[in-house]
Amino acid sequence: MSEPLWEVFVRASRGLSHQHVGSLHAPDAAMALRNARDVFTRRQEGVSLWVVPAAAITASSPDEREAFFDPAGDKVYRHPTFYEVPEDVQYL
Repeated sequence: MSEPLWEVFVRASRGLSHQHVGSLHAPDAAMALRNARDVFTRRQEGVSLWVVPAAAITASSPDEREAFFDPAGDKVYRHPTFYEVPEDVQYL
């Protein structure tokens, strides 16, 4: 039996978001974290690491993009053209 797949996210510096940098196989979370440190932050690129079991991630399919995201298109209030901006508003 092969080891579980883990997705690795690195935060480059404080205040930034974690970014997905790759995947690796490891028997548990502690080993996945150690391996992620060794593989993805060899040159001290990060200040924080996340490892997430790939099996725990639920994602939409690019093939279903139209059906999945289509309902938002019919809500006119989500488009900035729906609102009238007063002339005296300088910075919006």
